[in-house]
Amino acid sequence: MKTYELTYIISSEVNSEEAESVKNEVGSLIQSKEGVVLRSEKLGAQPLSYLIKKQSSGYFNIETFQIEENKIKEIKDSLDKNTKVLRSAIVVKKPVKIMKERRTRKPLPIKDFDIKKKPSIMDTILRREPKKEEKVDTVDLEKKLDEILSE
Repeated sequence: MKTYELTYIISSEVNSEEAESVKNEVGSLIQSKEGVVLRSEKLGAQPLSYLIKKQSSGYFNIETFQIEENKIKEIKDSLDKNTKVLRSAIVVKKPVKIMKERRTRKPLPIKDFDIKKKPSIMDTILRREPKKEEKVDTVDLEKKLDEILSE
C-alpha cells in the first residue's frame, strides 16, 4: 500500500459544521475503501487566489492516508461528484529521504605568537625585509672576472 495525500477545498457557502461533516464523510469514504487515514489536518477558511466555481474562498483540508492503488480512482470520482467539494488533488506521498550532514570546514585556531618558539615559514616570509641592492662598479666587476678566469 502506498501513502497518498489528498488536499481538497470545501465550498464557503456551507457553514463550519457542514464543512466538518464533509470532512468526516471524506474520512469515512477512505475507510470504506479499505484505506487507513494516517493524518487529518484542517486549515480552515481561506481566500482563494482565483475563483473556483464562482467561489472566492473555501475550507482547506488535507488527509494523509494509505490505500491500494486501484481504489484511488473510486475516491477521486466520489469527490468530483460531491457538490460541496470545489477542488481536490491526490498525490503520492514519498517517504522523506534522510540526508547526511554536510561536512564543513572548521576554523583554524588562532595561536598566540611565542618568542621562544621558532617562527614558521609563513612568519619569516611575511616579516622579511626587502634586500637593499648595492651598486657595482664595472671596474670591480672586471677585476673579479679576471681573477676567476685566471684560476
